[in-house]
Amino acid sequence: MLSPADDYPIHQIAEVMRHTGTSDRNFYDRYYFNIYPTSADMFAVFGMGQYPNLGTADAFLAVSDGRLHRVVRASRELGADRMDTSVGPLRVEVLEGLKRLRVVLEPGQSDLAVDATFDGVIPATLEPRHWRREHERVSFDTQRLAQTGRWTGTLELGGRRFELTPDRWWGFRDRSWGVRPVGEPEPAGIRASREPSTFFWCYAPLQFDDHSILCIVQEERDGTRVLEEAVRVPNDPTQPVQHLGRPDHDIEFLPHTRAPRRAVLHLTEPDGTKLDVSLEVVLPFYLMKGTGYGFDADWRHGMWHGPLEAQSRSWDLADPEVRGSLFGLMENAVTAVQSNGAVGMGMLEFACIGPHDRYGFSGWEDMGLCPPEP
Repeated sequence: MLSPADDYPIHQIAEVMRHTGTSDRNFYDRYYFNIYPTSADMFAVFGMGQYPNLGTADAFLAVSDGRLHRVVRASRELGADRMDTSVGPLRVEVLEGLKRLRVVLEPGQSDLAVDATFDGVIPATLEPRHWRREHERVSFDTQRLAQTGRWTGTLELGGRRFELTPDRWWGFRDRSWGVRPVGEPEPAGIRASREPSTFFWCYAPLQFDDHSILCIVQEERDGTRVLEEAVRVPNDPTQPVQHLGRPDHDIEFLPHTRAPRRAVLHLTEPDGTKLDVSLEVVLPFYLMKGTGYGFDADWRHGMWHGPLEAQSRSWDLADPEVRGSLFGLMENAVTAVQSNGAVGMGMLEFACIGPHDRYGFSGWEDMGLCPPEP
């Protein structure tokens, strides 16, 4: 079936645009944005994804103030038109490619609403390709762009209306596409007889006055790198991106958790001098709770919920049962101080799932993100 996108000269294979170059069920195409004030007393994430080989699209807005975690989420049948980036009350609009995008959650679904425009501060930056094979099958084959930016618009939360202005409301976005696990769980097959692979992930997009630092580290249990990069991206698009060597990390965890309290990223300037970036967690955000990123049985990215389904959920982060359910990947609003004196802020996205020798995690049982008491 044709769609409006087929009238543009953008085809990459001998297929209509609604069909991908692979039949792998796990192919996806996704937007991600975060929004936070420089006071770091709130953190919001907006996401929207399409899953062409599952025939679904979904989107969400999640907001936390450290006390209540709210989510509005929606799913629909994808249909033929891949250019339709709306899902129920949520939508993404590309106003100027690689520079300005708008995210909207229409009011009425809950006490959350947003209408905000993201303006890139740095040029959109292509990250290294993420590729991994496990048990003879490619589990990850993705490409992603990253961009720090500022927000203009409004955010409504629990009866309060926040005016988003670029001086106070910062953020980050990425666009990724390719193959990674999505949808309903697949049969385990040989994986049932093998110990799962460790997933150690440390990702920090950080904004400073005239540049941003983008740092990625993914490692195996023994520290073997799966993915790594650290770059300084100037705000001025005429200036070159600077590579900051092989990144390393020192993480200090909250007691009895796998949640970072603070971290130091060890980088290297182009001239060989050392550059440390100290991060202090100001507000944690539990990305895997209710958004589809996690292992919730009732809502995962790409899962079929019928022609259209929209839901609103909230969780009290002081509830011991809720706290006990928080694990896996988390995002943290952080302050950032470079050893050269530059001061900024951004996000530390972090997960340590499974054993990790350097940090003394030996199994799969102690993976909570919250101390026993708030």
